[in-house]
Amino acid sequence: MKTAAIVGASGYTGRELLRLLAQHPHLRASVVMTARPGATPEAPTFPNDPTIDALDLERLRAVDGVFLCTPHGAASEIARAALAMGKQVVDLSADFRLRDPQVYARTYGSAHPAPELLQQAVYGLTEHARAAVQGARLVANPGCYPTSVLLPVLPLLQNGLLQKGAPIIADSKSGTSGAGKAPSERTHFGSVHENFCAYGVGTHRHAPEIQQELGVEGLVFTPHLLPVFRGILSTIYVTPAAGVTVAAIRECLQARYAQEPFVKVYSKGLPELSCVQRTNQCHIATAGSGPLVVLVAAIDNLVKGASGQALQNMNLMLSLPETAGLQEGLS
Repeated sequence: MKTAAIVGASGYTGRELLRLLAQHPHLRASVVMTARPGATPEAPTFPNDPTIDALDLERLRAVDGVFLCTPHGAASEIARAALAMGKQVVDLSADFRLRDPQVYARTYGSAHPAPELLQQAVYGLTEHARAAVQGARLVANPGCYPTSVLLPVLPLLQNGLLQKGAPIIADSKSGTSGAGKAPSERTHFGSVHENFCAYGVGTHRHAPEIQQELGVEGLVFTPHLLPVFRGILSTIYVTPAAGVTVAAIRECLQARYAQEPFVKVYSKGLPELSCVQRTNQCHIATAGSGPLVVLVAAIDNLVKGASGQALQNMNLMLSLPETAGLQEGLS
């Protein structure tokens, strides 16, 4: 049995990791801590919850892997300490997703806290980085919105199926848990219930991450807030290259993901949030619309978009079965 530490266990992603590890046959959460320096232990909120201990970096010496479920900017110091102890680290924050520290500074409003670690960080979109993740010591877990856009679009770019220079338009909708546990006026029940809105148009922090991984400039990314707790549905509009049909795009995606346990490409119909909630699945469909091809992708933002993908990566880093602890939703 391998052991892991969850740092920042009181947030949504930390709690989701606790849920997933409770059913893991080879990995258990032996260290469960807050990410806030100087904070006192937190008593369980519900009967089945663990006590969340105070932050104590020395306790990381006793585990095999470390999950960092912290706000951006707070993960780097803990990652630096864990790596110095020889631990495998998966960071669920944004600290190591952007490879250029100047882009990080523009996006997050402060200098990167550990630029010396950026070159060794592997961007952990597991289906497209499996070999690199297996040999990594530090994995930057992708953002939830980027996961829902990259999985359907990357194979099309890699196979030259999209018109060069044409914009890629990603119209993405997320449940309120994507904003984190801290309450705000925007995510208050009274603001979300019976409501639907766009936000962060042209300014959202995930846009540079998506652009970096797609390697394109012409991205139009518009996030929306859904009146649900969990799930992301992204509707993506792309322009096929000359002579490329909807069928060819569907066949490309089906061939690319045929052996992937967590990605399903539909032959007909469209995915819905209810198909993927509480699973590590990404469901993808294609449809024609005039000169464009529409891609629809659905994930659970807390699982495939965060904690599930983090566990998928940690399984690989610790030489455990990739699907361990993530069986829900697998056929």
